[in-house]
Amino acid sequence: MNQSALFSFLTDLAQHNDREWFQARKSIYDQLRREFEVLVGQILGVLAAEEPALATLEAKKCIFRIYRDVRFSKRKEPYKTHFSAYFSVGGKHSIGPGYYFQLGPGGQTMMAGGIYQPEKEQLAHIRQEIDYNGPALHAILKAPAFRKFFPGLEGDQLKRPPAGYPADHPDLALLRHKSFVVSHPVPDATARQLNLAEYVPAAFQAMRPFTDFLRDAVEG
Repeated sequence: MNQSALFSFLTDLAQHNDREWFQARKSIYDQLRREFEVLVGQILGVLAAEEPALATLEAKKCIFRIYRDVRFSKRKEPYKTHFSAYFSVGGKHSIGPGYYFQLGPGGQTMMAGGIYQPEKEQLAHIRQEIDYNGPALHAILKAPAFRKFFPGLEGDQLKRPPAGYPADHPDLALLRHKSFVVSHPVPDATARQLNLAEYVPAAFQAMRPFTDFLRDAVEG
């Protein structure tokens, strides 16, 4: 993947985010999209070697469209200024735990994962698993291999204990989370130089105990 070419294109797109500009350079986008699909396929191959459930996924089924849904947004720019993909059983539209990769200029590059805004039943199962097995999640979040990439859980939290859990619960800090996600941002200068086909899977492999914990919780 030619990150410099991609960043140059996306930087220009951010300054000329309209259909006329994009259509005049559609061939450039198409080439970059093909390169990104190759990269996603390489990442997927590494993940599937350790997680056979991902072996049936196709790279193109993991990649998000560059077109923004502006129907309910105050921002009306038609195009995203990054490329992105989600690796999970079922592909990019899966609601289960998985791995997210985003590549773009302006500090947009990141590896992330977990489960964002889980459905009500999923959230109940995750909290139940924490209630039963909180020390295991603490160990995962503190493991050196994990902490090399991910500092800890992110996202919004409840101000009060979730229904059914006491205020003095030993794992209240975990139970209060509304989402169970972690992320690893990558500065532009670093992202331009990295061998992404190696670096991204390494980050995801460090995350795997976390996603396994969530998958065991929501799938029972």
